[in-house]
Amino acid sequence: MKLVILDCDGTIVDSQNGIWGAMQLAFSGLGLAAPTRAETLAVVGLSLPEAFEVLAKGHDDEIRAALPEQYRAAFREIKRGPAHHVPLFEGMRGVIEQFSSRDDLMLGIATGKSRRGIDRLFEREGWTEHFHTIQTADDHLSKPHPAMVHAAMAETGVGPTRTVMVGDTTFDMEMAVDAGVGALGPGWGYPEPDELLASGALAVVETCRGLPAEVDAVFARQDRVA
Repeated sequence: MKLVILDCDGTIVDSQNGIWGAMQLAFSGLGLAAPTRAETLAVVGLSLPEAFEVLAKGHDDEIRAALPEQYRAAFREIKRGPAHHVPLFEGMRGVIEQFSSRDDLMLGIATGKSRRGIDRLFEREGWTEHFHTIQTADDHLSKPHPAMVHAAMAETGVGPTRTVMVGDTTFDMEMAVDAGVGALGPGWGYPEPDELLASGALAVVETCRGLPAEVDAVFARQDRVA
């Protein structure tokens, strides 16, 4: 069997507007200047405590400890808004359906989101049976630590030469490299392709629809090396 592990925000769903809005509210709620959109998107993929270690650098420990709950409350407020919707990237639904229909491949998730957030997404999309392993920030050290990938491989019984990580951040690429698995960057995500390649991506896939072929190319390359 083969294992394809997907990140969520910036890879499966385009959540940047909600993330940035919640970040602005979190900082302003404590009377602080909010980070820019670019600064916010640069930490997507980290767990909240790790993200605020970056974004609130220079503030005291009390402020950094308060920001995650401020962010969660702000995100809940945004989600209650009538206009809020976190869309899938174009083509991603078909890609996941294609992957899940294969009998030689298992799907996994490794994300800085909470398990609750993943459960809501899967219920909305009808994906509860599509993924064989789900690793979230609730249970692991933040990316780029390889714990999520190690846990996904342990749960599925798939080794590193048969595993590919797909994620839109440099943290995803570094996590994959540290875990010894193949890494692919989505060109539709937030960072620049050059950043992903410099962090260990074997390739950057231009569109969602090109992902299955590129994943198979990585597996073929790994088979030749093995």
